Amino acid sequence: MDSLSQLALAGGLAWASGIRLYVTIFIVGLLGRYGYLQLPEQLAVLQHAWVLVAAGVMAVGEFLADKLPGFDSVWDALHTFIRIPAGAFLAWGAMGDSTPAAQMAAAIVGGLITSGTHLAKSGGRAAINTSPEPFTNWTASAGEDGLTLGVLFLAIQHPLLLLGALALFLLVLIWWLPKLFRFLSRILRRLNGRDTAALPSPAPR
Repeated sequence: MDSLSQLALAGGLAWASGIRLYVTIFIVGLLGRYGYLQLPEQLAVLQHAWVLVAAGVMAVGEFLADKLPGFDSVWDALHTFIRIPAGAFLAWGAMGDSTPAAQMAAAIVGGLITSGTHLAKSGGRAAINTSPEPFTNWTASAGEDGLTLGVLFLAIQHPLLLLGALALFLLVLIWWLPKLFRFLSRILRRLNGRDTAALPSPAPR
C-alpha cells in the first residue's frame, strides 16, 4: 500500500468512526478477510472472525439505536469514550507500513478528526431531537449511513478524492461547530430556566 493510500485509509477510518464505528470495523475487516483490501499488519486483527461477529452485532444495535429519537443522543454520549480512541487507533494502524513518528502523527490527527465528526453527529442529533416528529431523525440517520459507506468507498477506491473531501469537511466543521455549540447552549439555558429572554413575560394584573 503506497503512502497516499495509507493516508486516505487513515483519514477515512477516522472520519467514518466518528459516525458509525462498528459498521466501519465490520466492513473493513470483511474486505480484508476476503482479500478485497490489503490491510496493514496492525489492522489485521479486524479480519478475525470474533472481531467481525462482535462488530456485526454492535453495528445492528447501533443501527437500531440511531433510529430512536432521544435514545440516539444517549447512545452518542456513551460512545464519546469509545469512538474517539477507536478512531485514533484505526488511523494509527492504517499507517502501519510507515515510520513510528508517522503512526503517532496519524493517531493524533485521527483522534482529532474522529472527535470532530462525533461532535458534529451528536450535536446535530441533539438539535434535531428538539423536534417531536421522528422523520427528521430517520432521514439524518439514513444520511449518516450513506455518508459512512461513501467515505469508506472513497478511502479505498479513490484516495485523492477522499483527502480532498476530508479537507473540505474539516473546513465546514470549523465554521459550523461554534454555531452548533451556541445553539445547544441556548437549549440548555432554556431547559434550566435561565434564558428568560425567550420566554413570554407574565401578564399584568
